[in-house]
Amino acid sequence: MENSLLQVFKDYPQLAIVISICISILIAVLGLIPSVFITAANILFFGFWNGTLLSFLGEAIGAAIAFILYRKGFKKIAANKLQQFQKVKKLIDAENKEAFYLVFSLRLIPFVPSGLITFAAAVGKVSFIIFCIASSLGKLPALLMEAYAVYEVTSFGWQGKLLLAVLAVGLLFWIMKKKKK
Repeated sequence: MENSLLQVFKDYPQLAIVISICISILIAVLGLIPSVFITAANILFFGFWNGTLLSFLGEAIGAAIAFILYRKGFKKIAANKLQQFQKVKKLIDAENKEAFYLVFSLRLIPFVPSGLITFAAAVGKVSFIIFCIASSLGKLPALLMEAYAVYEVTSFGWQGKLLLAVLAVGLLFWIMKKKKK
C-alpha cells in the first residue's frame, strides 16, 4: 500500500502534503485502518522528521474531524448502548481532567484502536478542546515509536527483513502455543 502511495507522491509532489493529510483524515474517520502505511510513505518520501511531523499533523487533524463527525452523527444513538460496557462507560462519563488523562493514556497504548477511543470520547461528555489536546499529546510518543520502527525496517537490507519476518513468525507460534496451554 505504501508503495502505491509513494508513487502518487512522486507523481504529484506539489500535492503530496495535501494527499497525505487527506488520507490520514479518511483513516481517522473510518477508524479501522491502521495508519502505519501512511507513516511509512511519509517517512520514505519526506524524510524521517518531516514525514513524522506530517503524520502527526494528519492524525491530529483526522482525530479532530472524526470526533466532530462522530459526535454529530452518533452521540444520541450510541451513548445509551455503550453504557453497558464498563470500560467504555468510564470514558463516556469522564469530563475535564479525568477525560484528559483517559484519552491521553489510551492514546499511549499502541494496541487500542484509535477509532474506538475517538468514538467513545465523541459520544461521551469529553469536550472537543480537551479531546484534541489529550489525543494529540498521547499520539506523539506512539507515533514517534511507530516512525522510528518504520524507518529502521525500511533501512534494512533483505537479510534484516528476512530475520524480522522469521522472528515475527516465531513469536506468533510461541503465542499460539502459550494460548493452547
